Amino acid sequence: MMLHASCAAREDAGVLLLGPPGSGKSDLLLRLLDVGFEMVGDDRIDITDGWARPAATLAGLIEVRGLGILRMPYRPETRLALAVELGKSERLPAPARHSVLDLPLVLVDPWLCSAARRVALALDCATGRMSQIAGAFAA
Repeated sequence: MMLHASCAAREDAGVLLLGPPGSGKSDLLLRLLDVGFEMVGDDRIDITDGWARPAATLAGLIEVRGLGILRMPYRPETRLALAVELGKSERLPAPARHSVLDLPLVLVDPWLCSAARRVALALDCATGRMSQIAGAFAA
């Protein structure tokens, strides 16, 4: 299935960034690179059996508003562990899952300075590297 999304990976786990055009997917992807993630793809992501790959024609390309389309290093595929919907965050969200991909789903405001760190923390919770007392990953 091809989705309008961006995707980043850290170690053995991928994060799918979901939102409408102009919602901040590419910008958040750039900030994730600054906190240790690798780019998988921008704009169009092909998902098969839980694996994400960039659309063949867009592999290694990212659109940076105000600069244009740039070629960057990328990881050819990653196993998805988390879906992030871009939008206004809740204070203490209930656990949720993406209805089609059956991945843990969190809502992150991409324009917050801490957005990339929040995605990294959510990935740590989704993969069991960090525990949570209350919120999106609380047991």
